[in-house]
Amino acid sequence: MATARKRQVSLVDTKYYHCISRCVRRAFLCGDDTVTGKSYEHRRQWVEGKLLALAKVFCIDV
Repeated sequence: MATARKRQVSLVDTKYYHCISRCVRRAFLCGDDTVTGKSYEHRRQWVEGKLLALAKVFCIDV
């Protein structure tokens, strides 16, 4: 069972966190898929924009 996020994050102990995301079924989020040869580089700018927009909403620094 997963742990609640508010129990995982402690700003008293650690002020900085490294957030990651993984794709399922070996899917590519950004970059070139070496198996299919398809490029997903166009997504990189979209992901960056989303992260910056969400940072403003939740008042965090990215």
